[in-house]
Amino acid sequence: MHVLEPGDPRRMGDFTLIGRLGAGGMGQVFLGRSAGGRAAAVKVVKAALAEVPEFRARFRLEVAALHRVGGEWTAPVLGADTEAAVPWVATEYVPGPSLHQVVESGFGPLPETTLHALAGRLARALRAIHGAGLVHRDLKPSNILLTVDGPRIIDFGIARAVDTVAGSLRTSTGVVLGSPGFMSPEQVRGQRVTPAADMFSLGSVLMYAATGRLPFGSPELGLHALMFRIAEEEPDLTGVPQTLTGLVTACLAKDPQLRPTAEQLAVHTSTDADGPWLPAELLAELGRLAARMLTVETPPQGSPAPTRSKWRWRPVLAVVGVLAAVATGTALALYDDGAEDRAAGGAPSTTASASPSAPPSAERGIPGEFVGAWEGVLEGDSDLPKRVLRLEIAPGRPGDKVAAYIDTDGAAQCTGRSKLVSADADTLVVGRGQVTAGVPQGHCTPLSPQTLAVRSRDVLVWKSGGLTADFYRSAGGREAVPDQYVGTWVPANETYREKELIRIAQGPVGGRLVRMSVTAGMDDGTEQYCDSTFVIGAVSPVLALSPATYTAESGKGCRQADAVFFTLARNGHLLLYSMAADAEPAEYVRKS
Repeated sequence: MHVLEPGDPRRMGDFTLIGRLGAGGMGQVFLGRSAGGRAAAVKVVKAALAEVPEFRARFRLEVAALHRVGGEWTAPVLGADTEAAVPWVATEYVPGPSLHQVVESGFGPLPETTLHALAGRLARALRAIHGAGLVHRDLKPSNILLTVDGPRIIDFGIARAVDTVAGSLRTSTGVVLGSPGFMSPEQVRGQRVTPAADMFSLGSVLMYAATGRLPFGSPELGLHALMFRIAEEEPDLTGVPQTLTGLVTACLAKDPQLRPTAEQLAVHTSTDADGPWLPAELLAELGRLAARMLTVETPPQGSPAPTRSKWRWRPVLAVVGVLAAVATGTALALYDDGAEDRAAGGAPSTTASASPSAPPSAERGIPGEFVGAWEGVLEGDSDLPKRVLRLEIAPGRPGDKVAAYIDTDGAAQCTGRSKLVSADADTLVVGRGQVTAGVPQGHCTPLSPQTLAVRSRDVLVWKSGGLTADFYRSAGGREAVPDQYVGTWVPANETYREKELIRIAQGPVGGRLVRMSVTAGMDDGTEQYCDSTFVIGAVSPVLALSPATYTAESGKGCRQADAVFFTLARNGHLLLYSMAADAEPAEYVRKS
């Protein structure tokens, strides 16, 4: 933090400003403190932007949207005044270094367990942001702060407000719409930006956190060369742990339609780590940082704040448990919404590790035999399935959401989660499902309670809603698609060879990894072009796909297609069946 300078405001709304935290294209960021002592990052808009009606109107909408985010892994809005002569917004001050500071310092890339927890928690933060109608547009390591209980994404939503007036203010105010090393291909090309752009940036962020490098090279090699590689070349993922390669690859797909959504990643990634999610050395520094924040004094009116150095990594050896307790305690004292209620004798707030619904430790958790990915055919058979269900069961205790599922039939694909009801050595019972996503939207109902019994090491007997099926162990992780499916396919019939194209990418189940392009003749002699994508819902014994979602470039005559599944013939050809009909399969060969 740096001292306030002459001309800096000393107060914005109910917040007394203590010092300068930094500056950006939008304006200056100050450290502030509320009347109750709560620390805040107060962002004050530049005068040039405040005078532009289009910016102020969009800023008003963005602040309203930011209030709706309130995500567990974002910094919530504490106050704002969009109508003031100098507009401002105050968000919770996050007591932690940025991901960029940690990786670029003596600590370096993060360990694998931390990377997995980081991926899951960032996916949930983006889910909250996108659910509020926002696109971050500038997700990068310096906008991700690391705290004891997880990462926090900051500065989301503002880029879109700046974009409104970028044409007239880009050169005069220094506005930059995205950081080159973490931009998506559509941003590089100046095309329409959607939430999928944030998912591409997430892939680059995870690559950086794992290796300290960028997937398309350093900006120091030349801005134009870097942007060309982002738009046209494949990423270099050397050094990324194998367990994360599939996820990063899926996020870095050139086609936005082929990237997983934040919802899909949130469902299929874990936020848990074995013990503290951060290494001991980093926890120690966070504890000292939070303690220093407690000693920052509010300067007298008209006086500058004392100078404080920026966060800097210093390796230390310490006892993890003690340091984690110190860091957590100081963070709660400064930033927990429920701290004042607890001090007054109110009910404590809940956390993942101390929930009022969590059972005593003596209650039985899930036996290891059940943990993992399972798939079964609920209707039809393995040769011609009509409905396929995939379950991914995680460790947990009664009351925990332990079962993530993807239910694919001819009309819809539904994704959801179920809580554990009970478990013993041979039987697992999960409750009624909670729908989290569906293709198409509005066609899903919650899955009935499910019972799973062990038949053998790799077979479970599944029962639910009057249905019974055998479930078999399936591939999980970020490279779940069988390699023999991956690639580009064209019709075996040469007459249609130039009319259809199927591309199947490697990635996790739940990813939008299949794209089909078809040009069909119409009755009036014209041709209709349809470009569609599919979400993979299961990978064995068949590749089960969601109903099609048509891309923006598809023709208006493209109809909603049924869910389909792929199998491989003995000759290696790809066979495509409809899950809603008994029609003969369409046959495809690898494109030469």
